[in-house]
Amino acid sequence: MTIVPAIAAHGLRKSYGDKTVLDGIDLTVPEGTVFSLLGPNGAGKTTAVKILSTLVSPDRGSGEIRVGGHDLAADPQAVRAAIGVTGQFSAVDGLITGEENMLLMADLHHLSRARGRRVTAQLLERFDLVEAAKKPAASYSGGMKRRLDIAMTLVGDPRIIFLDEPTTGLDPRSRHNMWQIIRELVADGVTVFLTTQYLEEADELADRIAVLHDGRIAAEGSAEELKRIVPGGHVRLRFTDPAAYHAALAALGEVTRDDEALALQIPSDGSQRELRSVLDRLDTAGIEADELTVHTPDLDDVFFALTGSTVPVQSSKADQPEEAAR
Repeated sequence: MTIVPAIAAHGLRKSYGDKTVLDGIDLTVPEGTVFSLLGPNGAGKTTAVKILSTLVSPDRGSGEIRVGGHDLAADPQAVRAAIGVTGQFSAVDGLITGEENMLLMADLHHLSRARGRRVTAQLLERFDLVEAAKKPAASYSGGMKRRLDIAMTLVGDPRIIFLDEPTTGLDPRSRHNMWQIIRELVADGVTVFLTTQYLEEADELADRIAVLHDGRIAAEGSAEELKRIVPGGHVRLRFTDPAAYHAALAALGEVTRDDEALALQIPSDGSQRELRSVLDRLDTAGIEADELTVHTPDLDDVFFALTGSTVPVQSSKADQPEEAAR
């Protein structure tokens, strides 16, 4: 039995004038998973979301793009019926109440009055917005507006949701609440296409991650797979007894030494096997370290290595070339 991915794009291209934003990228997202697209500002993340959600057309020469099993070029309306989109900027109307925002979305989806009210009530309860439902949305906190935004996206019961930097500007508690909502959606079988500049967010949520740089996919895999492509993992041993320090130096062979701190650093991939090897050599020599720490490369290391960035800029602005095109 052939499994149809939720999203499949081949040779996706987009340019604005002489600026190439997407340079022939391939994306495959299995159903019921979280796929995260990482990249610095201007990398093309928002452009990719807008193309896959039918808001922007790809360049001629792009390969086939299928979303929800539908050909994006041949049947964009079927694609729209299968997806929901929460963009960087809230679609909430602050002049009306949260409930009225939901009912308006139900009308746009051509739900009957009874069904619209039923779906609205269910989603307001699910997103803990019942008490605020009758208040103007302008009075909501940032986290509440984001929850309402996603609740509005779910009115049409989409099986694929595009979340474009959904937690930008939220406080840590609201961000963690949003993560729990995303996990619950995936547990219900929804596919989530997530763009983010928060590396911890991708690490926490994504089944697969692609790093976008200069219009191309620089690397793709699970968080653990990506971390393994970056060197720099090590075990650090610190001693308080100079004699034990020098004995460990002799027993362990090639290590990086810090005589002032009485610390040794041994290259390691962080695996249990390598850690056991270090400890066995110390035990054989009758040496005990006072402190042992293990460092494995994280997504920050991957991001910096692949994009050349020193800091992943966190901003609510869309990709710059696209902004200029408007």
